[in-house]
Amino acid sequence: MADGGGPGEAAAARPSPAPVPGLNPTLGWRERLRAGLAGTRASVWFVAGLGLLYALRIPLRLCENLAAVTVFLNSLTPKFYVALTGTSSLISGLIFVFEWWYFHKHGTSFIEQVSVSHLQPLMGGTESSISEPGSPSRNRESETSRQNLSECKVWRNPLNLFRGAEYRSCATAYVLLAEEEATTIVDAEKLFKQALKAGETIYRQSQQCQHQSPQHEAQLRRDTNVLVYIKRRLAMCARKLGRIREAVKIMRDLMKEFPPLTMLNIHENLLESLLELQAYADVQAVLAKYDDISLPKSAAICYTAALLKTRTVSEKFSPETASRRGLSTAEINAVEAIHRAVEFNPHVPKYLLEMKSLILPPEHILKRGDSEAIAYAFFHLQHWKRIEGALNLLQCTWEGTFRMIPHPLEKGHLFYPYPSCTEMADRELLPTFHHVSVYPKKELPLFIHFTAGFCSSTAMIAILTHQFPEIMGIFAKAVLGLWRPQPWASSGFEENTQDLKSEDLGLSSG
Repeated sequence: MADGGGPGEAAAARPSPAPVPGLNPTLGWRERLRAGLAGTRASVWFVAGLGLLYALRIPLRLCENLAAVTVFLNSLTPKFYVALTGTSSLISGLIFVFEWWYFHKHGTSFIEQVSVSHLQPLMGGTESSISEPGSPSRNRESETSRQNLSECKVWRNPLNLFRGAEYRSCATAYVLLAEEEATTIVDAEKLFKQALKAGETIYRQSQQCQHQSPQHEAQLRRDTNVLVYIKRRLAMCARKLGRIREAVKIMRDLMKEFPPLTMLNIHENLLESLLELQAYADVQAVLAKYDDISLPKSAAICYTAALLKTRTVSEKFSPETASRRGLSTAEINAVEAIHRAVEFNPHVPKYLLEMKSLILPPEHILKRGDSEAIAYAFFHLQHWKRIEGALNLLQCTWEGTFRMIPHPLEKGHLFYPYPSCTEMADRELLPTFHHVSVYPKKELPLFIHFTAGFCSSTAMIAILTHQFPEIMGIFAKAVLGLWRPQPWASSGFEENTQDLKSEDLGLSSG
């Protein structure tokens, strides 16, 4: 015998009976019977109620009462239904106004809050009513729910390492120290250089293991992003410390080493550094590569292209001269570039022209939003001021963009329609004290104002006429008297005319 199992093993090998749906197989027969009866309790009560209603149909005179209700509904006039519709509309309007006020004040719906807090426990309590409060199944369910709650809760690690002392062998730890703990750019650069050493070591290790499994490929992508981030922050440190050519070299090397990572927008950092060097030919070369129709646009790309075209004509540009002789080809190109940039992000000109005060740029920006306009103007305003006449040309032409796109939310000219969700996203990205720029301005047309004023004045006159009919009648007669000539005035005018004619005749005969 290969195996000599005892009776216990044979009993364990026999298949167990299939559990009855809805019943707990671990309970005894009394508990299972009680749970089965509780499951059918609702249907039993429903059938009992129907039988009782059928038995009492004659004592309660249900047929006669139903006929009376039918006669009553048929005798209602249309005025009743009009009044009922108006009342329900009024109540619905009041509920809507209250919901709107409550949502704007508390940020949540009152009806939804009441439904979740009061109705949901009542609806969910029907399932738990199967087992009695003191039954073992009810206790097990509560214990299971508490166990699930404790498993899903995130706890702080009681043995967590010290960030500064023990995490120093990790590149991302150095990045955190440089971003959070460094108080000067010099200190941040030192920490980023230490992060670069650790990041390069981890990156080389990931390169060697990238073909072993998909997990290793994902790890290589993560380490690549960390290394690129560290190098770009080192380039920004060099830019802020005045070593601009060194920053340009780091950025160019990054773009050559990792060409697919265009979504990191390293070329925007390169554009700003080249503008600081006044290397406009190099700026044009970068724009020729990245200002392509197939690549995503940004305020830095569009407004830098406009700045380069403005630079060729802004020094001699004058609005009076342009209105007399017309625009030249170069001026037309510059104006079209400005219109293109303003259509992409209409918030930037107000910051460049210092019509709105600048604040510190946020860590995250929204393309075509107010946050992107602040970030661009914060770093590029000096480049526009450096070129003589650039801001003057921008001030004279930027508002002309809106005549080409009268309905920016529905149809654009060179870009997609302007997204309507930028206001809410910018309010989350920018501080509360900042007045978020909104485009397009939500202004009501003149017809709406006229209609509202006319309806309000008509309603007020109707109310006053109903309350004070005599006074309003006198007022109406007085108003009509101003427009209609009085009879005594016309007769007096005729008498005076006859007197003057007789006097003239007497003088002439004499």
